[in-house]
This record gives sequence, structure tokens and C-alpha cells, in this order.
Amino acid sequence: MKLTALSALTLSILLTGCASKNSAATAPATPQPAASTAPSSSGGGLLKPDNGKTTLATEGRDPAEFPAWVEQLKAKARAEGISDRTLQSAFAEVHFVDRVIQSDRNQPETKVTLDDYLARTLPAWKIKQAQENYQRYQQDLAPISKKYGVPAQYIVALWAMESSFGKIQGKEDVISALATLAFEGRREAFFTKELMAALNIIQQQHIDASDMKGSWAGAMGQNQFMPSSFLRYGADGDGDGKIDIWNNTDDVFASTANYLAKEGWRAGEGWGREVVLPVDFVKAQAGIKPEQMKSVGEWQKLGIRMTNDLSLPDASQRAWVILPDDMEGRAFMVYDNFRTIMHWNRSYYFAISIGKMADAIAE
Repeated sequence: MKLTALSALTLSILLTGCASKNSAATAPATPQPAASTAPSSSGGGLLKPDNGKTTLATEGRDPAEFPAWVEQLKAKARAEGISDRTLQSAFAEVHFVDRVIQSDRNQPETKVTLDDYLARTLPAWKIKQAQENYQRYQQDLAPISKKYGVPAQYIVALWAMESSFGKIQGKEDVISALATLAFEGRREAFFTKELMAALNIIQQQHIDASDMKGSWAGAMGQNQFMPSSFLRYGADGDGDGKIDIWNNTDDVFASTANYLAKEGWRAGEGWGREVVLPVDFVKAQAGIKPEQMKSVGEWQKLGIRMTNDLSLPDASQRAWVILPDDMEGRAFMVYDNFRTIMHWNRSYYFAISIGKMADAIAE
């Protein structure tokens, strides 16, 4: 999940509201991927899928070499402290998944505007469900929100965007997907690291290997954490000794809140607001780099105002101005919490959608 707002967004993120999560929680340079919907391959060494698309077998390593590659992965895992018992269960059904390579290489892209994106990712039905779930789970959310200092509406907003409240988590075998992507070679180090993290999750008995399902890129559970993010930010929300982000909403909520808290969430601050720029606004001033920060008061002196012509609040708060669709589009003044959301997914569009969903939930 690593796109700027001016990048082409994948079609999958338009349909699911993500991916992938996530900064540290996702594969580099891509939005959090949706679960693959490609037809299943035979899993062993399929050279040509039925649709005739070029596959790894014709462009890179031969899938026939995959079993030997898996043995190398096992040796590396043993050297890192993974037990033979864990390896036996984790790799019991491991197989080369050609559709994973297809998904990684052939992500369809389309240019969209922020308005297009928000219309697709924040439909009225999803906002309504988010509001209902916010009320339904209030007793579970309240103590977690208090503990981590993260408002419950942001937890629910990310839950909504990442998996449609747990409904769309992906059905790919995570070990097979990660092993396949590591074998493919373009991001071997990254996916090998994620595979080792997944093995540690199994070894720590948070989930059985056979139940570890996720997206084609290895993002898992209702908040679509990559395995390394699970180990770094996963939290036991109900105190049962396990972290189950697939089925346990207490753990999903606590893990999401823990992520935001550890990444720098500022309690008591919002995410941002839409603003109107003066006619002489200098484009180079827009962005979220540290050197582009000004106080709200300083921006106000430059002629930036709220859309309702009211004065900007809190003149001392740190703020940035962003232009998701360049100068011809809408403008937003965003705060430190917006930048924290962008650790989860490096897309202006995604972060704005989370902010707007959270605002709608809290209304």
C-alpha cells in the first residue's frame, strides 16, 4: 500500500477500499491488495493458465524448482529458530500459486479522481453499516479506545475499509502465497522476511497453519496485516493469550488501535478538513514533508480558509496542505494524525477516505 494520491490506483483498491494496509503492514509500492479472484491453478507447476496470460514459468524461475526452493526456506527457518513441528504443519500443503504471480504482475490500473474514489469506497450502505457497528460494538471499543488513545470511529473506519467488517479477508493460503512471491524473486528479501514472520505466528500458536488465510500478497485478517505487522502491532484484546485477527473482533480492534498508537497517533486531534486556497497559493507549499509544515495560524495568514468561510481553529496546531488531484482538485488541511494514517497506507485518497468515514461514524 504505497501509492501517492497522484499515482494510478489499482482497481482492487477501488473495489475494496484498501489493502494493505498498511505501510509496514503491506508489500512495498502497492496498495493493500484485495483477495485474488482468479481461477485456481493445480498448484504444482502450471505453466499456462486458462486465460493464456504469461506466467512465472515463461518469464522467471521455473516452477519445477519450487520444491527445492521450499527446502531452502525451511533450512533458513530452522536457523532462525522455527521448530520442525511448525515447519511440518506450515508446509504440509504448500504449493506454487501461479495466480499470485499474475495478481502481482498484472494489477489493473486506472486513473481516477478523489471524488471517483470516495464514491466507490464510501457508498452510503457502508457508512450506514459502519455507524451501526460503531454502536453495536461500543462496549468492546470503548476500553480499547481509552487504552490506546485512539478514537473508536477510526478503528471502525479502518475495519470497514480493509475487510468490509471482516467479510472480505482473502482465501489464499498465506504460506503458499508468500513462498511463491519470494520464489518469484523481484522482492525476494521482503517476502522471505514476511514468510519467516508468518512461521513465527504459527509457532506462537496464534493460529493453526491450515487456517492462516489472506490476500494473494499475504495480508491477513480483518485488518489485513502483513505477518511482520502482526508481530509488531498485534494485540490481545480479550486477554486469552492469543491474537486472532481473523475471527476475534476484540483482537482486531486492539491491534488496529495499537498500530495507530505506536505510529504516533495524537489523542485529542482530528485528521484534517477541506479548505479553500487563495488564488495566489504556491503549489510547492503543498505536501506532507516535515519542511512543508506550518501552524494553522500561519496557513491562515497565507489566505487559506475553511469552506464555510469560518476562521480556522487552533492557530498553533501543526498542519500541512495537500492537493490530492493537483491544483485543479480539492484542497485539504491535514494534521499529524493524517500522516499517521498514511503509515498504514501511503495514499492521500485512502487516508482521506478513513478520515471522512470516521467523521461520518462520529456524527
